[in-house]
Amino acid sequence: MMGGATARVPAKINLHLGVGPLRDDGFHELSTLYCALSLYDDVTVRAADELSVTVHGESRRQVPSDATNLAARAVVALAAHAGTDPRVEITINKSIPVAGGMAGGSADAAGALVAAARLWRLDIERDELLAIAADLGSDVPFSVVGGAALGTGRGERLLPVLHRGEMHWVLAVAGTGLSTPDVYREIDRLRARDDADRPAAAGVARPDALMQALASGDVHAVAPLLHNDLQPAALSLQPMLRRTLRAGREAGALAGMVSGSGPTCAFLCADADAAVSVAAELSGSGVAKAVRTASGPVPGARLVQNN
Repeated sequence: MMGGATARVPAKINLHLGVGPLRDDGFHELSTLYCALSLYDDVTVRAADELSVTVHGESRRQVPSDATNLAARAVVALAAHAGTDPRVEITINKSIPVAGGMAGGSADAAGALVAAARLWRLDIERDELLAIAADLGSDVPFSVVGGAALGTGRGERLLPVLHRGEMHWVLAVAGTGLSTPDVYREIDRLRARDDADRPAAAGVARPDALMQALASGDVHAVAPLLHNDLQPAALSLQPMLRRTLRAGREAGALAGMVSGSGPTCAFLCADADAAVSVAAELSGSGVAKAVRTASGPVPGARLVQNN
């Protein structure tokens, strides 16, 4: 089949990330409240003679352009499920920070699944697509779904969460990324050092108060409830992030935290005007490689072009 399909897929942040002890399968038990933000990658899938990946964007050199790319793995997995040949050209236009704790790779995989399913005209149930997504990575199912959702297990089991209104964020992108496995290893090391097993187990409780605040639409109620168990590990690996977090709060953000495994820092603001003001202050402070504004929750991977 000639032609192609393009999916636009959002970044994510974790409004709450509770990390339990290491499981027997090598993953940690999680209780996390995902929120999709209006910062997007576009993933285009076109028929081709062989499987290939081309990446565009500021951080393109940091993204693999071979079969190890998560978007390529997504296409191969979907093709195996559908009994078709994964000979496609994948083009990724990146705006989501690479290795920034905002699920950029997972977003690309989700976008590839949605675009390839359209390209091949697959009659695939949503649950089937999410099962394939879960095999690819813990954050991939949420990147398909978007909005706001409670993630449990290793983050792949999703429950939609009621939300009202729109939250406005400022994102401070660090100059160097962090490896997610490295951050998890560091939190295990810190907990072993501090004998913090009991707090880790408590961290996997449902963030009920935060979900209630999100449903109310009151950002002032949401702000003090933001939490990330991985933040101490990210700060241990990149101590300069402490300065970034302090600068965001001093600029007027309601709250700030490391996004996921970091090192991007996310600052919740009272409204759109406040976000612009905080972003301007942070841009001039020299604490981040780039500063962006975004809002959410927004939908997950969506087709935006079909040729």
